[in-house]
Formats: sequence, C-alpha cells, structure tokens
Amino acid sequence: MTDTLADYAARGTAILPHPWNLLALAVAATLAALLLHWVVFRLLRRVVGRTRSEADEMLVRRLAMPTRFALVALALVLTAREIPAFETVWERVAGFVMPAVIGWIALAILQALIEAMKLRADISVEDNLSARRQRTKLTMLSRIATFIIIFVTVGLVLLSIPGVRDIGVTLVASAGLAGLAVGAAAQPALKSLIAGVQMALTEPINIDDVVIVEGEWGRIEDIRTTYVVVKIWDERRLIVPTSQFLEGAFENWTKKTAQLLGSVMLYLDPVTRIGPIRAEFERQIADNPRWDGRVQVVQVTDTKRDAIEVRLLMSAKDSPTLFDLRCDIREGMLEWLADHQPAAFARLRLMNGEAEPETTGPAPDS
Repeated sequence: MTDTLADYAARGTAILPHPWNLLALAVAATLAALLLHWVVFRLLRRVVGRTRSEADEMLVRRLAMPTRFALVALALVLTAREIPAFETVWERVAGFVMPAVIGWIALAILQALIEAMKLRADISVEDNLSARRQRTKLTMLSRIATFIIIFVTVGLVLLSIPGVRDIGVTLVASAGLAGLAVGAAAQPALKSLIAGVQMALTEPINIDDVVIVEGEWGRIEDIRTTYVVVKIWDERRLIVPTSQFLEGAFENWTKKTAQLLGSVMLYLDPVTRIGPIRAEFERQIADNPRWDGRVQVVQVTDTKRDAIEVRLLMSAKDSPTLFDLRCDIREGMLEWLADHQPAAFARLRLMNGEAEPETTGPAPDS
C-alpha cells in the first residue's frame, strides 16, 4: 500500500460535509506551509546573524513576508493536484493569487538589492560626488523597475478575469480608435517613465546636489519619475516637476565638485590705502578654519565719485561653508576698519562754492 499524504488527508476529511472537507484540507496545507517557512527562516536568520554584512539581513527581512504567502500558495497548488474537488476551487483563484505573489517577491528582491547597494554609496563622507551619482541612478532605476513590475503584475491579474480578457481581445480586434484612446490615456505614465530613464542617464541632478531653482537655494532630497523634492535652506520642501530639470534652466552648484568661490564687497572712501586692508584680509582668512586654502584675492573692482568697490574673493569646500566664511570675513573686516581706519568708510562729499569740499561722515580726530 503506497498511499500518499493527500490520500490520508482526503480520507480523514471524508467524514465532513463537502464544503468543510475542502476547507479542512486548505487549512492543513496552510499550516504545513507556515511551519516550513518558520523553520527555514529561523535557520536563515541564524546564518545571517553571524555575518557582518547588513545586506544579508536586509534580504531575509524583505523576503520573509512574500515567501510566506508563496509557500502557502504552493502548498495549495500541490493539494489541488492530488484532490480533484479542491482543484476546481483553486483554479478560480489561482489566476489572481499567483501573479500577485510572484510580483510581490520580485518587488521584495528588487528593494533588498537596491537598499544593499545604497549601503555601499555613503553620502555622509566629505567627497561624496561618486556616491551621490550612484544613489541617484539606483533611486531612478528602482522607481522604473517598480513601475514595470507592478504594471506587468496588474496586467496578468486582469488577464485572468475572463470578462476582462474578452473585452481586451475585442478592443484589439476592433478598429484602431480604441488603441489610440488607450495610448492617449497612458501617455502621461509613459512620459514620466521616459523622463525617469532620461534623468538616470543624463544626470542633470543627483541626490544631495545643491541647486538654485525658482529663485530658491536648496538640496535635492528625493528624485521621482514625475517630480523632484528640493529641501530649501529654511526646511521647506519645493516640489518641482521632473520636466523642469530636463527642459528648463537651473543652477547646479555641485555638478562636478562642491568647491565654490565667494566674495565680500566693501565700499570705501577713494583715499583709502588698500595695502593694510589686503594684509588684514590675508591674516583673517588664514586663521579661519572654513577657508580651503585655494583662493584669497583683494581687488578694486570699481571706482565712483565718492567710493571705491573693493572685492574680497575667497574659496571654501562647499556652499554652506562658503556662506559662513563670507559672514565671518565681512564682520571681521568691518570691525577692523572701525578700529584702525574709521576714515576709510565711504562718505558723501558736498561742494560749497569755491571752498574746499565738505564731507559728511565721522568727525576728524582733534
């Protein structure tokens, strides 16, 4: 006697009424699948717990839930093959369940792989241009792949419905008007998908890039297929359509490097001596830890009747550091001028007949 497990199960449930024996078989198969899943993943968690890689733990964690449902579905399939009465019931729901479970597993594997690869692209380091480019590509490819998997999964589920399948066949066999309508309806989604691919390939922006868009300074916080989230310096979020970064003009301060030049303008009296100001500027910027040591220049960039424009040019490793450096130098130079050359501040000169020009400003020292 070579009875199978299904024969024993069918014989054991034969004492139940027809609907209940099928339910009992389904419950028994489900419990067996859950037990097997618990044992396998308990062993997997012990194995990955001994490794130092976070990617292994992430993959196991992502796959735990979808594989549980997949094993239950597999157990029901095997039960349906052995019991004709149960197979009739299972065939009615298999077309919905199997594509959804497979799509879920594919999404879990995709997300685990993307997160594992993002762990290697650390953007917290100082020189993070390569890591930011890699994270941007991973983010965009993840969005596109997710869209494709969901689109295919939903399509397979809909095709398993006889009424929907017949309607689709009828539309395809009919005139091209229905096809044009479907194409027009899907145009925004296809346009967004193409824009996402173009964004990933051309890389006009990357995650954590510093940009000036719509007159606002901010960093790229998130890139999606239809819009980009820009984190403004005052913690606001600016939502910008993806097409604006592909078709419009904007400033990217970290496209190749984060290093920048900045200036501080001083408007001084034309008789001011520039030599002491240059020496003081070089002393202050050399003592400032925010200066990266690349550029320090003092130039008279413009002259007017009552003032000269003195530009203090400096450099820093990135835009936030440069902003703070400019504020430090501006404050320090103004204090030094007030203490050592108070007459250097620009003054308005007025002519009074044939007399010497009168000035409005600080009174001369007595």
